[in-house]
Amino acid sequence: MADTYAPVPDYRIDGFEAATERIEKGFFSLTLSDDMFVPLAEHHSPDGRDTYLLLYDRAAIWDIPGMAEYISLHITRDVDQRTFDFDYQNHPVIPLAQNWLIRQGCPAESAELSKNHGPRPADALTARLEDLLRANPGDRYKVIDHYTDNLCSFDFGTEVRTLVHDSHPDSASAPYRLFLEETTKDFRSYTVREGAFVTTEAADSWAMERSTPLPVAPAPQSTVGRRAEAARARSTVKGGSLAVAPAPVAPPRSAAAPVRPRRSAP
Repeated sequence: MADTYAPVPDYRIDGFEAATERIEKGFFSLTLSDDMFVPLAEHHSPDGRDTYLLLYDRAAIWDIPGMAEYISLHITRDVDQRTFDFDYQNHPVIPLAQNWLIRQGCPAESAELSKNHGPRPADALTARLEDLLRANPGDRYKVIDHYTDNLCSFDFGTEVRTLVHDSHPDSASAPYRLFLEETTKDFRSYTVREGAFVTTEAADSWAMERSTPLPVAPAPQSTVGRRAEAARARSTVKGGSLAVAPAPVAPPRSAAAPVRPRRSAP
């Protein structure tokens, strides 16, 4: 996912002390194995008060099975008292880590990957779904569970399952959405697909059994409406009716995901 020899994260806390003993212990625990952290994005505010880091944790594969592999870290400094505090969160996929940093105050452009030598999005649908997770407009997605299946082998790719509740009205009939990220075994590209489920149990059953293709989420009604309006605007109208009826919008379907042993989620 990143360079073999990665630089140590730039915390910029030289000359600063943790504001409390609890903060000191927490930061020490978080960064104890930071030689395994790979910085993917960083931003330091001009006034020296804030640092935002997006990190890939190479040691996550040796932790609890299914552990998230990305860390978003926000360091805040009191430049007068020369003290610092911090907050962080683990994330299963990069767009969610970026969303957290942006909500903490990081400029959106600075949350973009600065040194990404890992796999690339395989298609436009992957990029669009990642944009949705990154923006999370109106806090529509609430993460319920996630699982990272990374065997760290070129004989297998990686798979990340992120289960969310989608509060958007267009998703009311199937509000539980499973974002499935699959990286090819050569680690050159990956796809993201969104599955729609009525219950969390249905999503979990699909993930365990894989007896059917992922039930791809239908196009939002609002999107279908806009496309229909655009089609009508482009069509020749005679006698108040459409010369050619707009074709129905059918979402792409993904191929059936490979069956893999499933470990218990943490």
